[in-house]
Amino acid sequence: MYSGIHNFSEIGKLNKVLLHRPGLELEALTPATMERLLFDDIPYLKVAQAEHDRFVEILKENGAEPIYYVDETAKTLEDAKRREQFIKEFLDLSNITAMGLRENITAFLMSLDPKTMVAKLIAGIKKDEISTGKVTGLMDLIQDDYPFVSDPMPNLYFTRDPGACVGNGLNIHHMHTPARRREALLLKYMFMYNKEFALESDKQWYDVNDDYSIEGGDVLVLSKDVVAVGLSQRTTAAGIENFARNILPNSDFKKVLAFDIPKSRAFMHLDTVFTMVDYDKFTIHPEIEGPLGVYEITLGDNKELHFNSMKDELQNILAKELKLPAVDLIRCGGGELLAAQREQWNDGSNTLCIAPGTVITYERNYVSNDVLDKKGIKVLEMPSAELSRGRGGPRCMSCPVHRVDL
Repeated sequence: MYSGIHNFSEIGKLNKVLLHRPGLELEALTPATMERLLFDDIPYLKVAQAEHDRFVEILKENGAEPIYYVDETAKTLEDAKRREQFIKEFLDLSNITAMGLRENITAFLMSLDPKTMVAKLIAGIKKDEISTGKVTGLMDLIQDDYPFVSDPMPNLYFTRDPGACVGNGLNIHHMHTPARRREALLLKYMFMYNKEFALESDKQWYDVNDDYSIEGGDVLVLSKDVVAVGLSQRTTAAGIENFARNILPNSDFKKVLAFDIPKSRAFMHLDTVFTMVDYDKFTIHPEIEGPLGVYEITLGDNKELHFNSMKDELQNILAKELKLPAVDLIRCGGGELLAAQREQWNDGSNTLCIAPGTVITYERNYVSNDVLDKKGIKVLEMPSAELSRGRGGPRCMSCPVHRVDL
């Protein structure tokens, strides 16, 4: 049992990891709701759960303790007043303003035990599950064909994004899309009230109510001195600055590196195109090697942020920051264009490193996995026919809470 947040690398042995097993929220996906809920396809829940269960087995077989969003959030909501406050914040983030509807949803949720309530919030609340109650305004009367009064959260099995454990602290992210913004509220309550998850001494580097978006797939802890953050489709420059402004004066980290990647769904987060797999090895999608810009944020003597554009090749920058003679960039798909594009779409570069030189990958990315194996990386493959339909890999599906220091 490991208490508190401790994460000073991408590759140290993984001791504790926050997960979410896919649930009924996936069955809310239809051709009509997919775009709203950020999916390109509809996973088959039974198989997706079996694939996730195998993921958990691999983690356990290698000494990692899995904890779950539903369980850890429910532990914080035993007190009725706190549960009411949580529901209020949830409805605010859901932009549910009709007073009658808010009262009806609150009454329904308060009738459930904490664990059932959290699971229901993730699965979504349907109109036919709540009483009509009293009418207090026009919004309480308006009808449409959409079946939910509170949207499901099918993206939550990608637990990397709502937050990031960095050093002895936590980012609670302001997510880019309204469809995912409520996920971070669960993490906020874990951080504030679950003392097995976070200790009193653990710091908070970002808040769900901050003004600018940042997501965990863009946050990589390169070393005890350096954090890399992707400037991506879902993480803004202002969000990166806010993070740097919070963490650099209040921790031992020396700098934040901003990696500017293409702003498209295919390159959604930094970790979909770039992950660390060993002391001196990284996976990379070859299409970002050319256009990738890197910017350095450090703290001056006056506690003001200093910004610098780095004018060297990526492998040289990484070697310098990690104090290594050289690093090896291992190309997704072995650098062959069609294999790279196909396997990157199914997260061939999105590896979860669970110890130096040991990674979990999707078995479907056989070209990239073979390249990793030939580079001396131990590859633990997991099934992924259904999980991959959500456009995220093993790193996306995991939020490391505690790692062994290098």
